[in-house]
Amino acid sequence: MVLAQAGAEIRATLRNGEQLLLTMIIPILLLAGFSAAPLVDVGGGRRVDFVAPGILALAVMSTAFTGQAIATGFERRYGVLRRLGATPLSRTGLMLAKTVAVVAVEALQVVVIIVVALALGWSPHGGPLLGSLWAVPLLLLGTAAFSGLGLLMAGTLRAEATLAGANLVYLVLLGLGGVLFPLDRFPGGVRQVLELLPISALTSGLRGVLSDGGGFPGGPLLVLLCWAVAALALAARTFRWE
Repeated sequence: MVLAQAGAEIRATLRNGEQLLLTMIIPILLLAGFSAAPLVDVGGGRRVDFVAPGILALAVMSTAFTGQAIATGFERRYGVLRRLGATPLSRTGLMLAKTVAVVAVEALQVVVIIVVALALGWSPHGGPLLGSLWAVPLLLLGTAAFSGLGLLMAGTLRAEATLAGANLVYLVLLGLGGVLFPLDRFPGGVRQVLELLPISALTSGLRGVLSDGGGFPGGPLLVLLCWAVAALALAARTFRWE
């Protein structure tokens, strides 16, 4: 039943034009635009090598947090979750199905973004396969953290408040999370706080292993693990069917 629900979630996402705009088209437009135009000083190196890891992190946030929070919020508003609650599908099963659907959509996103980035001249450190060794746990923990935050918001706020809040958080984290603008441009005290955000940890971790050739990204993984555990635990305790 979990797999059947996950399949329904995937089909609903791919058929939703607004969801595709948020999860696929906007990240690709940002990747192409900021890679081609000198809009931001990223220091030495090629622009696309800096932008591509940030766009991968943005894609995770778009799908696991913003898209999922809005969709789940309106499912609760229109009684879809109440009807699901009357089936043998448990609350844990519903969250698992949504997580499986998010991971499947993200896999498609990652492939498309990597293909576009490579076409723009992206050259990940050691090639796509070597760089992915540490990128995979970063992406999975980032997905868990953002998925927990999305379900926490959708499970506690009204649908309209979830829509507004999720879009606001998306824009704030896009600007302050190191996705397009280097965090070292911020004052030292502010930067230390921003580095604790899940999007900052995911972006810096991916940039470290894919662009800088760094080793085990222990700091970013620890930050994402803390966010994932806290957000999923709170979502599991507070999520309401109605």
